[in-house]
Amino acid sequence: MADKKTKSSTTEKASLNPTELKNELRLALEKRAKLTFQHTTAPLKNPMELRVLRREIARIKTYISQKEAAK
Repeated sequence: MADKKTKSSTTEKASLNPTELKNELRLALEKRAKLTFQHTTAPLKNPMELRVLRREIARIKTYISQKEAAK
């Protein structure tokens, strides 16, 4: 599963400013690319990480678009 130590709660992410959210998005996309590559070469120990990460990326993108629409 996703690393609980580094994962922010959804309420914490909702309160971040757009710049911080874009940084979180960049980090999540990098992590997804890394996991996808690892999964392609050898099966991941926990492939559900990909699903969790994909949904986290979608949440972050939603928060970014909501904040931009609120401007």
